[in-house]
Amino acid sequence: MKAGWALRNLADIADCSLGKMLDKQKNRGNPRPYLRNINVRWFDFDLSDLLEMPFEDSEKKRYSVQEGDLVICEGGYPGRCAIWQDPEPIFFQKALHRVRFQEPERAKWVQYFLLMSDADGSLRQHFTGSGIQHFTGQALSRLKLPIPPLEEQRRIVTVLDEAFAAIAQATANAEKNLANARELFNATLESELEVSGGLSSSFGHTTTIKVGFAFKSNGYTTDPDDIPLIRGDNIIQGQLRWDDVKRWNKDDAKNFAEYELAAGDVVLAMDRTWVKAGLKYAIITDDNLPSLLLQRVARLRAKAHTLPAFIALQIASAAFTDYILNIQTGIGVPHISGKQIADFKFILPSLEQQAEIVSKLEDLKSATDALEAVYRAKLIALAALKQSLLHRAFSGELTTTPDLIPA
Repeated sequence: MKAGWALRNLADIADCSLGKMLDKQKNRGNPRPYLRNINVRWFDFDLSDLLEMPFEDSEKKRYSVQEGDLVICEGGYPGRCAIWQDPEPIFFQKALHRVRFQEPERAKWVQYFLLMSDADGSLRQHFTGSGIQHFTGQALSRLKLPIPPLEEQRRIVTVLDEAFAAIAQATANAEKNLANARELFNATLESELEVSGGLSSSFGHTTTIKVGFAFKSNGYTTDPDDIPLIRGDNIIQGQLRWDDVKRWNKDDAKNFAEYELAAGDVVLAMDRTWVKAGLKYAIITDDNLPSLLLQRVARLRAKAHTLPAFIALQIASAAFTDYILNIQTGIGVPHISGKQIADFKFILPSLEQQAEIVSKLEDLKSATDALEAVYRAKLIALAALKQSLLHRAFSGELTTTPDLIPA
């Protein structure tokens, strides 16, 4: 630790307290808005969905957050924190810690320390609970952090504020460019699919649709030589993921030949078909084979008069997503059926036109994928830069704002 700095417990420089345990039956005060852990973001608050509960005026001192207080999540998002900047106090519930500093300027320093500790994983050692983890008041009070002289802290925090503002702008620019690349592809896709001169068709006429088999979970294996089972969890937006793959004994796989996948097949999750990140579908390639189709996943295999890649483009279209959002049923787990997939209608052009559309979109996708890779790399680099700056700050090595933050 740098000379002149002190390693101190948070309780040495601040008063830590939990909010009120709310009980609708016992509380008879006036309904007042209050903060929950869901309202706390890193460095700010989302007050769009505040709830109200009865609080007594006499409880304001004990159970309210005042300007300059640091609010830290106890559970749900343990360690996430923000400084309350409003002159008007607000009540807070037991899922939150209120940290009130003897020297209010220390709040920003502790906030940056928690952000660094959360990102590098070191904060988790202070959590309790095997399921939903908590950052208890006792653990918070005993949290040790390096404390510089106040004047030096002011200088470092100023540097961090400037650097983080520049990083935030660079991140916003990269995310906007990433979105623009996707929008260009999607707009071109929709334009190309609005062909004229074709016939009205459907997936039921252009593909053979097969729904997966209910392989018993007690037969799953982890042997890498066995056959992967394609589940809904393995399908994300336009591709497969293999971080949690289940397998079936390769010697028994011959008994399930009708559920074998082939290159060019399109697979579509039938449960939670659409999530916030987008539609859950993928195109099977040679690299994904051999593999078998598990229940609640549909396989679309193009018939002779349709190109497999053209079917994949129809699945990727905004029209199909809109169709899915209108037909899926179920509140807990929205789902679709094989018949509903088969009923989706679109214009089917000639094979020659299909080939032209596929070729144009594949060229554009290669270009947009390259752009996405650049922007994703930039976002990763920016996140790493933030963490590097924080570690330098808390080791006393941060002197000036870096000049190499990308625009």
